[in-house]
Amino acid sequence: MSTMKFCRECNNILYPREDREQKKLLFACRNCEHQEVADNNCVYRNEVHHTAAERTQVLQDVAGDPTLPRTKTVKCAQCGHPEAVFFQATARGEEGMTLFFVCCNTNCGYRWRD
Repeated sequence: MSTMKFCRECNNILYPREDREQKKLLFACRNCEHQEVADNNCVYRNEVHHTAAERTQVLQDVAGDPTLPRTKTVKCAQCGHPEAVFFQATARGEEGMTLFFVCCNTNCGYRWRD
């Protein structure tokens, strides 16, 4: 994980800098001449965390996506609606692809997998 680094000489923040000759990543101070070789090549890391409401909204929007295939051969176990959208994706912690279904009833939005 990338953290902020500070200069040992003047305690200012160290900024990433490329040493093109030696092909190394350095962290250099803009105030004094101090620089050090980076122990990790990660300069910035952006982690996006979604709330449960955001994930649910994405799945409900899937039912209205005209580019996804639809089927009338399955019935929603929640509301009995005869149409669902389906797609393949990897389930959390599982290997391989899983077939997911989302009910097309706008009041339901129930999702299940095969």
